[in-house]
Amino acid sequence: MIRVLLVDDQSLIRLGLRALLELEPDLEIVADAENGEIAINLLENLSATATLPDVILMDIRMPVMDGVAATQIISQKFPSVKVLVLTTFDDRDYVTEALAVGAVGYLLKDTPSEELASAIRTIYKGYTQFAPGILQKALPKVNSSLSTQTSNSKLNASEQLPPGFHDLTAREREVLRLIATGASNREIAQSLYISEGTVKNHVTNVLSRLNLRDRTQAAIFANSVLDEL
Repeated sequence: MIRVLLVDDQSLIRLGLRALLELEPDLEIVADAENGEIAINLLENLSATATLPDVILMDIRMPVMDGVAATQIISQKFPSVKVLVLTTFDDRDYVTEALAVGAVGYLLKDTPSEELASAIRTIYKGYTQFAPGILQKALPKVNSSLSTQTSNSKLNASEQLPPGFHDLTAREREVLRLIATGASNREIAQSLYISEGTVKNHVTNVLSRLNLRDRTQAAIFANSVLDEL
């Protein structure tokens, strides 16, 4: 059973999500909260009884504490809990900020209920999940950041890349290219004709060499340097 916490300032949205998701036999709504502060208090209480949720559906714009601030605290204090943003806003800044503080997925509220349930299962398994076009919204920010870091330098394009990038093996670059497409470990394994265990080792090596926190950051980075891969 996948335990889910709902965080949204609109009570009708919370009630609707609860009604829809409770129809799924493998999903359990453990609680709901109207803002980030209440959600964190709930997590503190649930942590004391070892009943933390597995996945949080997190709105972005809420009073008292918004979804970005809450996600940042949750990713630091409760790293086992995965945050899936569910909002009406696909603004580039919201997308970038949410991913930067630890969200592992970003969906819009018009996502069909069966797709939302599937996304929760995907997030629970350790993968990422994005609405169409969402990941691309974060890329200009990444490219801008890379340009700013090297704006006063005469280094060529290859020298602007993280030092560890040049240490990636050919296979690790193949894995990184597939991460950029959103492929899961299983899909990467099938594409490269290797085991999932081997894929996991490659992903770990890629994250370590590039000093990235997770595969979400790896996907964003990979999309920004596809020409180099």
